[in-house]
Amino acid sequence: MKYFRKSLLWVLLLPLVCIVFVAFKGDNRNFLTSKYLDVFHAVFRELDLMYVDTIDIPGTLEAGISAMLSRLDPYTVYYPEDDEEDLKMMLTGKYAGVGAIIRYHKRYDRVVVVEPYEGMPALDAGLRAGDILLSIDGDDLKGLSVDKVSERLRGEAGTTLTVRAKREGVTDSILEVKLTRANIALPSVPYYTMLSDSIGYIILNSFTDNCAREVRLALVELKDRGAKRLVFDLRGNGGGSLSEAVDITGLFVPKGTVVVTTRGKIAQATQSFRTRREPLDATMPLVVLVDGQSASASEIVAGAIQDLDRGVIMGRRTYGKGLVQTVRDLPYNSSLKLTTGKYYTPSGRCVQAIDYARRAEDGSVERIPDSLTTEYRTVAGRSVRDGGGITPDVPLQPDSLPNILFYLANSDVLFDFATNYTRLHPTMPPVAEFVVTDSLYTAFLAAVKASDFTYDRQSERALAALKELARFEGYAESASAEFAALEKKLTHDIDHDFRYFEPRIKELLADELVSRYYYQRGSIEQTLKADSTVIRAYRLLADEPAYRAVLSGEKK
Repeated sequence: MKYFRKSLLWVLLLPLVCIVFVAFKGDNRNFLTSKYLDVFHAVFRELDLMYVDTIDIPGTLEAGISAMLSRLDPYTVYYPEDDEEDLKMMLTGKYAGVGAIIRYHKRYDRVVVVEPYEGMPALDAGLRAGDILLSIDGDDLKGLSVDKVSERLRGEAGTTLTVRAKREGVTDSILEVKLTRANIALPSVPYYTMLSDSIGYIILNSFTDNCAREVRLALVELKDRGAKRLVFDLRGNGGGSLSEAVDITGLFVPKGTVVVTTRGKIAQATQSFRTRREPLDATMPLVVLVDGQSASASEIVAGAIQDLDRGVIMGRRTYGKGLVQTVRDLPYNSSLKLTTGKYYTPSGRCVQAIDYARRAEDGSVERIPDSLTTEYRTVAGRSVRDGGGITPDVPLQPDSLPNILFYLANSDVLFDFATNYTRLHPTMPPVAEFVVTDSLYTAFLAAVKASDFTYDRQSERALAALKELARFEGYAESASAEFAALEKKLTHDIDHDFRYFEPRIKELLADELVSRYYYQRGSIEQTLKADSTVIRAYRLLADEPAYRAVLSGEKK
């Protein structure tokens, strides 16, 4: 009987034992999750109880979360309650503040206004580019970073703040203005125009809420003005909303067309997205401009247009972000933006350039080499590849940027010159008529020479490296005369550089000055005057046989 009871007990327990065995032998993720969460909690408990100094609880735990997410991809990010406004602005392009771009000015050790947005509180209250911010609500801003000042300028819509600023120029003056914060909606389409009687141009800065509507309205107006061909500029556009990308593509392709397919771990992450409305124009010749900063939603649009042979992609290879993010609400008003899937263009390719799941021992990641990418075909049979962004149908080399232009663009001397110019010249001719005259250029050169402006010359660095190599190999002494002659020729000469790079420096100066009078729209209009990529797009659209040849795959 005793043996029988033991046998019966074993029979009853056997299924449970098998279940436990399978759970631990097979998929034991739940056990491991519970184990390491218990360990993490125990480690923190001991630190909080026994560590010699007081632990910063939020900072320590948020650092732990950040370290955990750093093993995934850079797009999976935790947003605590304090950073919810940053997430909201990223998703919608909207925030509450005064509406102005600011920057740090080294000579003043203060933040200055770079550009107030049109129709926003800062401009309406009288702040202008070049104004030096002294205090906010009585608190001195000297030495504060741009981020700290920006935090003070933002806040709830409808709240007020008092800003004191100094305006240098003809007569120094102290301004004290009271501003009411407002919801700032950055335009997704900051500018559109006609490049000729029949060729339109639209630039899209970001894929935020309702940007498809902005593109639609711009396209309708351009068609009313005679546009029969279009240059659509996605350069520098880092992406955003997938649904807006689908709707924008739907302006140019038939209703019901599959634009993108997403695939993820869970069923909800796997679906195809089709255009929902009749197109505005499904036949007009189209050139889409892209570059290395065109990513995510920009690549969805460019990839669909290319795969469907709907238009020509021109420029430089795009960034290569084929990952889809979803925002999940967390306790205490925090959020997690996490990657939930990958997206695939109509031909079936994923443009993701980096496999974050395969890291080297040091944690680094690399782009997928072209040799490991897979070939796909467009509707017309043209060859396209996955794994490295969108390769343009008409690839263009980037314009080289001379060192002096880079340093001038980021210097206080250019900023200060433009500030002083606008003080002395209350108005400017229309952008189409404005040119940097020789006398204005000479005045700018004089201002640069009178300042402490310096810049790194690559030729001088290369010469120094060559001399060091010659010393290492024992040729320095015999080549000393040649080195001395070359060093004399490469001596820093700003007059020479201003003559050699005059056209490029004039473009830079014109852009800075125009933005003071006509803001972002004017700056874009000014840039278009000498934009070599837009000029190439214009020429291709004006040459219908060449345009058709590209789409047929006959030539690039």
